Amino acid sequence: MSGFKEKFEEYIKFTEDSLKNYNALSEGERAQENLVTAMNYSLEAGGKRIRPVLVYAFCEACGGDFARAAAPAAAIEMIHTFSLIHDDLPAMDNDDFRRGKPSCHKAFGEAMAILAGDALSVLPFGIIADDSALDPQEKVRIISVLAKAVGKSGMIGGQVIDMENEQRSDVDEVNLRNMYRHKTGELIAVSCIMGCICAGADGDMISYAAEYGYKLGLAFQIVDDILDVTSTTEELGKPVGSDEEENKTTFVTLFGVDEARNIADNITNEAMNCLEHFENNEFLKELTEMLLKRKN
Repeated sequence: MSGFKEKFEEYIKFTEDSLKNYNALSEGERAQENLVTAMNYSLEAGGKRIRPVLVYAFCEACGGDFARAAAPAAAIEMIHTFSLIHDDLPAMDNDDFRRGKPSCHKAFGEAMAILAGDALSVLPFGIIADDSALDPQEKVRIISVLAKAVGKSGMIGGQVIDMENEQRSDVDEVNLRNMYRHKTGELIAVSCIMGCICAGADGDMISYAAEYGYKLGLAFQIVDDILDVTSTTEELGKPVGSDEEENKTTFVTLFGVDEARNIADNITNEAMNCLEHFENNEFLKELTEMLLKRKN
């Protein structure tokens, strides 16, 4: 599709600028400079910025101005980054590298990494509450759906299921899909939902966006499973083979690489079908295809 790369780069640039503005060190925070530095170290480590891109793309797909979605887009990237900082900790996945750089706890120490993650888990809600582009009803709705997507029935709940699955030998596809829906799907789905809210979309459109997000999240995680056994540390920017080391059941361990690819293809097609309800869906379709075929 003509213009996809330009639009993607525009979204990324807008995200990077927003993150810098929202977490700039203020004069009154000099005593907390090390904390802010650790937060920005992880925020600026790169990554695909898929979640904020989805916020912007669904806002535009519903006829809105994506600049209105700056606060929730930055918020979801901060939430995602906080989860990565904590995932890398010794008590969790114990990963020394993230996106080709030392993990936050390796660069700043374990205690500072915990606090940086904590700060990035709460700052987003203040950013949304203080935003001047959204009206009060939109803010309340966005804060509500975001909090649910992050908490015990969302991403954090999914992490609990993931940890407990490492101690089990009876993890099946139903359990795995449920874990991925929570751990990965919730943040991706809420990104789509928040974009729709920023555009004033109706309930049906929000439902289609959420369904797309859950399906994309599942396909995204299955591709991650595949890359963990087929990619390299240099390509991924983090150690490969960690799933096997941690005794994790994945779609690859259940079905093998080839069948896992087929499942990811089928789920991606289902996600594509959800996009048919949106008139301005060309960018989202190309983005979906790109994520399925990614190498890192």
